[in-house]
Amino acid sequence: MNGLRPDLDIIAGWIRPGSRVLDLGCGDGTLLAHLRDHRKATGYGVELDDLKVAACIRNGVPVIQQDLDRGLKEFGDQAFDYVILSLTLQATAYPDQLLLEMLRVGREAIVTFPNFGHWQARWQYGVLGRMPVTDAMPHQWYNTPNIHLCTIRDFEALCDKRAIQVLERKVLDDQRRDSWLNRMAPNLFGEIALYRCARLPLG
Repeated sequence: MNGLRPDLDIIAGWIRPGSRVLDLGCGDGTLLAHLRDHRKATGYGVELDDLKVAACIRNGVPVIQQDLDRGLKEFGDQAFDYVILSLTLQATAYPDQLLLEMLRVGREAIVTFPNFGHWQARWQYGVLGRMPVTDAMPHQWYNTPNIHLCTIRDFEALCDKRAIQVLERKVLDDQRRDSWLNRMAPNLFGEIALYRCARLPLG
């Protein structure tokens, strides 16, 4: 075992050795440190939280302190092979614009998010009449950082609308496992969705 969460382990498996990586909302830099040590990747993290920025520095991870809602204008076109946004899309003010910016500065975007279409969320909202609280969405309605929750179908509709190609998709259940149920009905049984995306060619 490499110590990574299952979702981060999948992301690490998508990164080619020697790649340049930008990790948005990188937390304490765990993923970037792993990619540096095991994939010979280089790059930066972007994080807003002071304590997490300090943790990145302790982990030897180059980090830029910045609010993602300001965009990625500091980075040039195609400056990175991959731009990662792990479990943060739903907490951004303009997720559609950020996704397009990710694909401007990177050849591929890797995006993960909690699936609001998961059966537990549907049960709590539709039957109990309460805003859902799950492992992937642990906050109460009054203190959640999540402002743009979406389902797997919503995200794929956005990709279609913005001419974004889904290269690969993985869906994990509430135990962070892949299963035949996830593959049969991902929008119902998947709690965490992981996507590897690129811009569709023009013309």
